[in-house]
Amino acid sequence: MNPPIPELTICGYPSSISVAPGETVRFMVSEEGDAKQYNARLMRLYSADDNPAGPGLIEEEVQTPFNGQYPARRQLVHPGSCVEFKPEHWARDLSSFTVQAYLWPTTPGRRGVQTVLAHWDGHQGFCVELDQTGALTLVIKRGSQSWRASTGVPLRSREWVLAVASFDANTGRMHVQQQPLIRWPVEDTAAEAEALGPVNSHCFPVCPLSIAARAMDPQGDLYTGFYNGKLDRVRLIEGVCSPSDTMALAGPAVPRSLAGRVLGFWDFACDTGTQRIADVGPWRRDGRTVHLPTRAMAGFNWSGEVHDFKQAPEQYGAIHFHDDDIYDAGWEADFAWTVPPDCPSGCYSVKLDDGNYPGYIVFFVRPPRGATSGSRPRIAFLASTATYQAYANFRVTERGSGSEAHRGRLWAFNPESILLHKRPEFGTSTYDPHSDGSGTCISSLLRPVLDLRPNSKLSGFSGDAYVLAFLHHLGLDVDVVTDHDLHREGAGVLEPYQLVMTGGHPEYHSRQMLDGLSAFLRRGGRMMYLGGNGFYWRIAFNDMLPGVMEIRRGEDGTRAWTPDAGEYFMGLTGEYSGLWRRNGITPNALVGVGFTAQGFDSGSFYRRNPGSHDPRAQFIFEGVDDEIIGDFGLVYGGAASQEIDRYDPALGSPPHALVLASSEGHTDNMILVNEEIGINSLRIGGTESPLVRADMVFFETGYGGAVFSTGSIGWMLSAVCFGFDNNVAAITRNVVLRFIDAAPFARFDCPDDTAAP
Repeated sequence: MNPPIPELTICGYPSSISVAPGETVRFMVSEEGDAKQYNARLMRLYSADDNPAGPGLIEEEVQTPFNGQYPARRQLVHPGSCVEFKPEHWARDLSSFTVQAYLWPTTPGRRGVQTVLAHWDGHQGFCVELDQTGALTLVIKRGSQSWRASTGVPLRSREWVLAVASFDANTGRMHVQQQPLIRWPVEDTAAEAEALGPVNSHCFPVCPLSIAARAMDPQGDLYTGFYNGKLDRVRLIEGVCSPSDTMALAGPAVPRSLAGRVLGFWDFACDTGTQRIADVGPWRRDGRTVHLPTRAMAGFNWSGEVHDFKQAPEQYGAIHFHDDDIYDAGWEADFAWTVPPDCPSGCYSVKLDDGNYPGYIVFFVRPPRGATSGSRPRIAFLASTATYQAYANFRVTERGSGSEAHRGRLWAFNPESILLHKRPEFGTSTYDPHSDGSGTCISSLLRPVLDLRPNSKLSGFSGDAYVLAFLHHLGLDVDVVTDHDLHREGAGVLEPYQLVMTGGHPEYHSRQMLDGLSAFLRRGGRMMYLGGNGFYWRIAFNDMLPGVMEIRRGEDGTRAWTPDAGEYFMGLTGEYSGLWRRNGITPNALVGVGFTAQGFDSGSFYRRNPGSHDPRAQFIFEGVDDEIIGDFGLVYGGAASQEIDRYDPALGSPPHALVLASSEGHTDNMILVNEEIGINSLRIGGTESPLVRADMVFFETGYGGAVFSTGSIGWMLSAVCFGFDNNVAAITRNVVLRFIDAAPFARFDCPDDTAAP
């Protein structure tokens, strides 16, 4: 019988994933169990996995002022996106009004009452909503009395409808109308209804105004009744509007005839990369998004002719709200640390001990800002923090129906996945669907990320840390630079280094990151790509929204979900997302290989090719006589495993590159990636397709530099076996030592051409 799964009851997150000497990082902690206190210690991590077949968990305590005991408390997370406005005194004089909006609901009748627009303080006010059945409803409440008008006809999911709700204070007439934009031959959901509300009542209280949720208190600090789906062209008008007024309000600009009555005329297409919601009406009553709903979405009038929202913003006036959106958890800090000026760069973690399974808050100390060549080690490890962010709180494996069949075995739960199941409000990864089934585009680091910790089971942080363990074993100093640093500073942050090493799965990159790496190689830098499925997806960051990353998975690639038509450009920056391959920049052109197959049942080995005996590769195989490389590994039993890359000149692999070795013997659970399949011939498994292989590649850049790529996530999971005494480790060591040698590499076709242009 397997031992019981340890219980994880404490977690937290840092204010920044990367911090430089002299800067301060804050730590937010929450106790999820019954402990009254916990102990916090700063640890430097050299290896982040306790697998007994590897080097084990190697952590070293660092003495800091914050090390010690703290009172435990549970900090709450309140997910759900909406638009909030400051409580406005003008609204207390509001009597008759009309609310109008275009709705594209995704869970009508399935996620409780859902708010369209509310002027509500938790006890009184008015609210336009979808009721428990999904029907458009207007609710007015004063004290102990309440009035309601409902169409009684549930809306259909994912169908645009014009919704209008009005109240005449002089007569008490409450009116609601829903008009679908597409008429189907059956089950027409067009409906309207009237009811009698309060008469001659001309005053609403000073309440928070909000869109897509309603306030639970007069200050608008907490919200409930979250709406799932898109909203477009939300309007609030004084008085009751006529049918002709309704048509005029549907336009992008304030109609002259109604200018004096417009209280709110919001254009969601403005400032998509911010939290600002622009009121283009006369009063400029701007709002602010809560928990970052997805913006730059196709609206009710999208024609299909334009796919870039910047080219036709009037067709992209929709925002997709979700009741499980999360940006900033908003926890209070338990303690902080100002990084000493002489603190070594590296991977660090606050270890939290509440008497159960330890919690970890992982972050990285980067080199000092403005560091120059000669003042730093020769090696920089590029921590794949963008990939960690994309996978943050990954739940697909536990919830997906095909996960176990894909792996050929039952899935083993771990303490992190169990706590995530208990705390869904911590949010999902960009691989998971929202509660309404739509894909998750936005990922934030300002929340607990439970799989960014030692002993995580994904091919992420724990596997990457084996690179640090390997260098520690060799006694080589290394600085850690994160993806986020590379994005912000480009090639400048890599200037001090001769060699940049990646982890096993550097999958997600912004344009700034790829430009930085390319510039580093053009100046003669050396790079070791020790993984697979790298440089694959295009992402975006935005300095106005720290801690946030966006991905739209486009029309191609191995992906967990696909955006709706017309929604491939990222709202944060306006860039086209999806595969870098579809953006004209292939992984092959950067590192010689690109993603070709994935499989999670077993690993395989490499067999040396004639290229490995080329004199240019002599240094790589110094002391290695084996023809079979890596027929062992910690997890899958082989160095070629999980996700693998191949050499292909047609995709930009340098023609002068040496293909040193290629994997073989993969099972049919190692499956060719989607982008390689035009017409599915079913020849996509490891025993059928010659494209299912990992290629080990070396090439000179022509500027005195060089690139070595392994083409497999599993490479370093083999290098650490047998106390680092194996042929994978020997090859890796040989390359590291030659790449940090100052002697430039000669171009293979012109040995005297050794200098960068």
